[in-house]
Amino acid sequence: MEESGTNDRVLRVDGLVNARDLGGLERADGTLTPHGVFFRSDNVDRISTDGWQQVYEAGIRTVVDLRQPGEREGDTQTRPAWLTTINVDLDGLENTEFWADYWDNGLVGTALYFLPHITEMPERAGAAISSIVNAPPGGVLFHCMGGRDRTGIIAMLLLSAVNATSEEIVDYYLETVRLGDLRAASSNRNNAESLLNELCERHGTTTEGAFRTALAGFDLRGFIKAADLPESDRAALSTWRGSVPESQSMRL
Repeated sequence: MEESGTNDRVLRVDGLVNARDLGGLERADGTLTPHGVFFRSDNVDRISTDGWQQVYEAGIRTVVDLRQPGEREGDTQTRPAWLTTINVDLDGLENTEFWADYWDNGLVGTALYFLPHITEMPERAGAAISSIVNAPPGGVLFHCMGGRDRTGIIAMLLLSAVNATSEEIVDYYLETVRLGDLRAASSNRNNAESLLNELCERHGTTTEGAFRTALAGFDLRGFIKAADLPESDRAALSTWRGSVPESQSMRL
């Protein structure tokens, strides 16, 4: 992918280090995913007053927060009155049986848990997708803490639904991995990407390989059925809220 394409997607907001548009990625028919519809980022509680003005100028009017309730309790910043915030707990930690296999061993920080989570708790990702496609008019930004894994799952679903090519979806995920140093510095932590890759290697793969496997194994129509998304949500998902002509969209 050309560097200019990556730069075109960057959402430059004071306080964010891992924010970008889902637009500009090649689709299977050779067209590009639309700009200005969906955005992903790290924790928006870090956005400054000037940063919120930048968010507004980007056309974003809704934030979908994928974090757990306990994480949201730590927020300290006041958000602008023009912004709609929708909270969707993607994790579902009350499902202790599921998380016993992914939390304490660190796999929650890798794509190795993506497909199992979607399969075990499709209603969680379904609620996030429904909130995103039914948001008020304007661009929609979804985020977690670092904008890596929970945000990565939802980005994978949205890009799959608009038939972005597999290589574009993989590279889009890896953009966050490549920002490891910057993400770590913004949260006063060490870059954990090498350790996460070593963890993946102990399970016979790599950071990139784990995501490729998740993407290849993702059954979009099966997920939609399991999440019980209504027809209206399916139409809004496949057309990205009407920004993709029906003639160019998949029937979900």
